[in-house]
Amino acid sequence: MSIGHTLLGLLESGPRHGYDLKRAFDEKFGHDRPLHYGQVYSTMSRLLKNGLVEVGGVEAGDGPERKRHAITDAGITDVQRWLSTPQKPGEYLQSPLYTKVVLALLTRRDAAGILDVQRSEQLRGMRTLTDRKSKGDGADQPICDHALSHLEADLRRLEPTAARLDKLRKAVTR
Repeated sequence: MSIGHTLLGLLESGPRHGYDLKRAFDEKFGHDRPLHYGQVYSTMSRLLKNGLVEVGGVEAGDGPERKRHAITDAGITDVQRWLSTPQKPGEYLQSPLYTKVVLALLTRRDAAGILDVQRSEQLRGMRTLTDRKSKGDGADQPICDHALSHLEADLRRLEPTAARLDKLRKAVTR
């Protein structure tokens, strides 16, 4: 996810302070990974430098001055370009799990046990997401569906891997 583009998109509804942007981001997109304030302010500084936002006003408060940022026409064009550019599919040719299984085989550890632990973790994650999906609002459901699809695919991949452990052991220990 492009944090800069996401913040720009949030600014299209009107000017906001960094605190308001962080809160809106975390509410809509940051369930699992909320933004740090420093990340918001460094991103806004970069967007300002690149002419994609402008300072729409400064308000004095008890603490530091609060800058209200507004998106520029160039920012709107940049968001539109980003939204219309398709994402490249992720290549999952070598996952950390593959590395763990091969290293276990090379060091004569229990590769099947690693797959069993991973299977349990996948199932736990699926239960958590299914619960979140059933309790969440309509906006949270598509992201849960997406994550569940990936977990299901990963889970389906574990069985053939487990069935090939002997062949894989011979291939990697040659």
